[in-house]
Amino acid sequence: MRALIVGVALLFCQVAEVLAAPTQAQVDAGRRLFARCTNCHEVGPGARNGFGPQLNAVVGRKAGSEPAYAYSPALKNARFVWNEQNLVAFIRDSEKVVPGNKMRFLSFMSEKQAAEIVAYLRTQGAPTPPPKK
Repeated sequence: MRALIVGVALLFCQVAEVLAAPTQAQVDAGRRLFARCTNCHEVGPGARNGFGPQLNAVVGRKAGSEPAYAYSPALKNARFVWNEQNLVAFIRDSEKVVPGNKMRFLSFMSEKQAAEIVAYLRTQGAPTPPPKK
C-alpha cells in the first residue's frame, strides 16, 4: 500500500511540474502528442471548429462556450472553466469529467502525456478570425 501511495505521489508531482512551468521539451512533446487530436481539433492562426471545437485559448475558457460550435447538451450545461487540471482529466477520460459529452477519444496515454498536451495548448493564444471574403 505504501508503494502505491508513493507511486501516485510521484506521478502527481510529475504532472504538477509539467503544468506549473512547462519546459520547451514538455511543450514539444505535447505538440507531437496533439497530432492524435488533429482529426477533430485545430489550433494556431486560422484554427476553425471542425468535428471538435478549435482549442486556441482553451485554458481559461468556460466549458462549452466556443462560438459557432455545436456542443453536446452536457458540455453546454457544464458549469466550469477549463483549467490545466480538468483538461488533463478530460483528455484522460472525457466521460468521467462530463458525462454525456460527444468526445469519443479512447485515451491510452498517461497523466504525464495528457499534461504535456495541455502544456502545448497553453502556448496557443486567442483564435484568429477567418479572413473576410
